[in-house]
Amino acid sequence: MVASTPLPRTLDAWLKQLDGQVLPIPTQHHQQVRRALGDSRRSLREIADLMQDSPALVLCVMREANRKSSSMGEAAESLETALNRLGLKRAEELLMRIPAKAVVDIPQPLRQIQLISQHATQQANGLFAARLARLWQEVHWGSLLFLSPVWTLLAAYPQLFEAWEQRVLIKGEPPARVERDLLGISLVELCLALAEHWRLPAWIIQGYQLLINDRRLLAKALHLARQHDNPLRQQQELDSDPPLQRWLMQPANSILLANALAVSAHNAWNGSHTRRWQTLNSLYLQMPLPELHQHIHQNAAQSARQVETTGLWHPAEALLWPWNTRHLRENKPPTPQVTDWRQLCTQLLTQPTAFSNVEQLTRCARQALQATGLSRQIMLLADRSHSRLQVQQHVGVDASASGLTLDPAQSQVLRRLLQAPAQLYLTPANIAQFSALLPGNLKALLPSEYLLIRSLASNDRVVMVLFADLHGKPISDTALQAFTKTAQCIERALDTFSKRKR
Repeated sequence: MVASTPLPRTLDAWLKQLDGQVLPIPTQHHQQVRRALGDSRRSLREIADLMQDSPALVLCVMREANRKSSSMGEAAESLETALNRLGLKRAEELLMRIPAKAVVDIPQPLRQIQLISQHATQQANGLFAARLARLWQEVHWGSLLFLSPVWTLLAAYPQLFEAWEQRVLIKGEPPARVERDLLGISLVELCLALAEHWRLPAWIIQGYQLLINDRRLLAKALHLARQHDNPLRQQQELDSDPPLQRWLMQPANSILLANALAVSAHNAWNGSHTRRWQTLNSLYLQMPLPELHQHIHQNAAQSARQVETTGLWHPAEALLWPWNTRHLRENKPPTPQVTDWRQLCTQLLTQPTAFSNVEQLTRCARQALQATGLSRQIMLLADRSHSRLQVQQHVGVDASASGLTLDPAQSQVLRRLLQAPAQLYLTPANIAQFSALLPGNLKALLPSEYLLIRSLASNDRVVMVLFADLHGKPISDTALQAFTKTAQCIERALDTFSKRKR
């Protein structure tokens, strides 16, 4: 769901907003965990292993266990410990309070940041768990939950993820300035405050404190890491600076290093940020950079095989691309093709009709909408009884849209659109109101927070429903006007076509 309230601007306001933020989990996984909790043959380890496929559930259990325990007691560092403290009955009660949603109803940015956390966990396990064998639980659960404060932020305001991608990863703006613009405060300070409030594992708190309080040492380590091609000199400089060596080699740094690798790889494997954190990992592990690259890429591929990536981006995909390719590119909306649009609308308005069948008419209608710049479309035709909607044309969406049939009885929005011609523009301000009322398979084809929906009539009866967007980007007033005018042309074309000589 997308919150429609203004964003907080102070640390206290953010803590109040995000502390109570609900994190949904996929329905299928909710059911699997519920069955496991009721199965007396399952061990705590088996249940914990099953739960970790849903990072939001891990966070809920860890928070609850540490909240219930004495504030003077030691916080649970692993999910197995947290389950042992809660007991299976209370864990099941907690699970029943967590909303279960279809995957398509969980905000895509929330799912994407959780995938980044899962990728970071695989990197941490692959690079550090064996070296820190006695601390593997701290490595595993700390790396998975390190970004959990950001999960709640994106559950409340998913639009912030795209703003961060565009401004930081694509345009290269300083992250600190972007955070202040968007949040009013430092993101790292917010994450630290939430981690302390939730009593998350100590290594997570230590990682955020490092980013705030030890920036001089971090900068010194990053500078030394750049000399990766001269390991002897690196070691000499470390030996001559014991405080830096002690600070750098702390086991707790492993989860920050793993998350930095996963976040920086989200855009490119050879970007400057990725390179910086790779060299620091190389220094930390005392491993040659080429060998480290091999391990990192293997870990990414293993992560992509293990996690659910439907509708999400995993950096392992980019390992098959040319090395300089970027996942994210500057968003430039399609340029409207005014001349083509006018010609196509003229064709739609021709009397008598220029079309000999519905396929020709709808193809022309689709092309006219494309000429306005709308890059994704699904065009559905209604049967006479309004009991079925069948996809007639589509563009910019998965090929599975072909032949898709919808039952309007299952969607309040579709029923309303079929009663009379209407237009609806979904935005972050109103999508929470309407998203749950749309068919899940349709939302899966058009995952978007900015979506145009319109029903068209012929002879006073709705015969067509249009869905269109700009690949999830905001739609300008000019594009909205062009969409409305094009829809009016299509309606007139439908009227003319219905009166043709047979």
